Amino acid sequence: MTVPRGPGKRAGITLRDILDAAHGLLKAQGQEGLSMRAIARVLGVAPNALYSHTSSKQALIDELLDDVLAAVPSPAEEDATRALSTMMTSTYDTLLRHGELVPLFLARQGARGSNAWRLGDQMLLLLERAGVGAGAAREAQRVLIVYTIGFAAMAAQSSVEADATARLQPRDLRQNFTTGLEWLLRGVTGHQ
Repeated sequence: MTVPRGPGKRAGITLRDILDAAHGLLKAQGQEGLSMRAIARVLGVAPNALYSHTSSKQALIDELLDDVLAAVPSPAEEDATRALSTMMTSTYDTLLRHGELVPLFLARQGARGSNAWRLGDQMLLLLERAGVGAGAAREAQRVLIVYTIGFAAMAAQSSVEADATARLQPRDLRQNFTTGLEWLLRGVTGHQ
């Protein structure tokens, strides 16, 4: 018995195929090269086949950003401050592995989707466990996210333009990120 195909199945593509093609285009051509037509061309389908899996280019960008965040694991440390440090450091490292997406994280002011929500909820719980009140926890969460994305943007740009005259090398930025995160977490949690 043949199972009837649903919308988008005729083209034989999946959301994973679309995300992989979009990642490839971003790496090769940057944001300028990312369009629904370009993705369709890579996949060998008509552009309208993509809309069975994503409603718009903006929705696809949100999917791309959230897809990258799937690589950020839940921290295992008991100490809430150390767990927050591990989470933010893992996020920073993940963003640097996908430097082509960092400008999109900036433009979208973070990410939306199940992985972003998972990490956001974990951050709030860890901040609470570290003694940060509910109202302040949301603000602290925002500060930590902006700090991490901002540093990743600087490091991603630095690695693209790295040469002997670059002011900050990626390894220096990594050390600055780590030290600054420690200072930031001490301030947020009130621990000296």
